[in-house]
Amino acid sequence: MILKKISKPIKPAVKWDRIELLVFDCDGVLTDGRIIYNSAGQEAKNFDAHDGMGFLLLRQTKLRSAVITGRNSPLLERRCQDLKIGHLFQGVDNKVQCLEGLLAELGLDYSNVLYMGDDWNDIPAMFKAAFSVCPADSPQNICQLADHVTRHSGGKGAVRECIEFVLHNQGIYEQAVSAYLNLGS
Repeated sequence: MILKKISKPIKPAVKWDRIELLVFDCDGVLTDGRIIYNSAGQEAKNFDAHDGMGFLLLRQTKLRSAVITGRNSPLLERRCQDLKIGHLFQGVDNKVQCLEGLLAELGLDYSNVLYMGDDWNDIPAMFKAAFSVCPADSPQNICQLADHVTRHSGGKGAVRECIEFVLHNQGIYEQAVSAYLNLGS
């Protein structure tokens, strides 16, 4: 069976201070994975406001963010604009190739990347990243291959949890919250 040949790579211990780029899949990570069409054929997606606050906290740091997804959605484009997510790549068949292009552009390498995905199309990038995360409701095979599984499900706070996990591990969570709270003063 092919699944027996897939095993989690042995990675060196993550150096949290080297993580500079957080990369997220969309469907099943930023959303609950449901793709909803109305009778007019228009698509609907549910995004979590708590995840949005996670991105607002992230913007108070030097960390950068990106979304790489296999589908195309004007709704995702709008959400990324609203949250000022630095890089959005849609309609991507090969996420590793896309990520390698972004890393070259930013002058980074995989030791600088945390990747959050939820299914087989994310696994190659998750394996290459310094640290990989998946939402709690990801398929069991994916959970077993990720470095960390959130308590929250995709589209229900998993991204916020992931962002806070990174901020805590870098020792900058309180700094990010303080910076956010002082924005209006």
